[in-house]
Amino acid sequence: MFEINHQVGIKASPEKIYHALTTDEGLTNWWTNDISGAGNVGSIIKFRFNGGGPDFSVTELVENKTVRWKHSGSTPEAWMGTEILFQIQAGDDQTYVRFTHSHWKESTDFLAHCSTKWAVFLLSLKDYLEANQGRPFPNDVQISH
Repeated sequence: MFEINHQVGIKASPEKIYHALTTDEGLTNWWTNDISGAGNVGSIIKFRFNGGGPDFSVTELVENKTVRWKHSGSTPEAWMGTEILFQIQAGDDQTYVRFTHSHWKESTDFLAHCSTKWAVFLLSLKDYLEANQGRPFPNDVQISH
């Protein structure tokens, strides 16, 4: 199995980061502007990019520490069976977000693309929380034309 793994330091409290990862309002400020369904464990979050996109089931929430989702559905096909994990760790002058997108079946160009896009979106999360200026889709940094 293959995985994407990133870490970013954010000058924001674990509470603010957790809110940005667990609510429609928070998620729309850094990932994509069309999100619905965020909630408790068992909720299905629908992330849309020009009408299509992945769904994730919320599988674990530990307040201000852990957010875990499991891909639900068939779009994109390469994400089937994958999981996303956000681990939140308070530091001395910032909070660290460790991001993992795991259980990829193979290392492909699409995995490499998604790894870069996840970095873009994690920096959007950082900008949203530090400067109230996230860059969710469709205003994100484009990495291919």
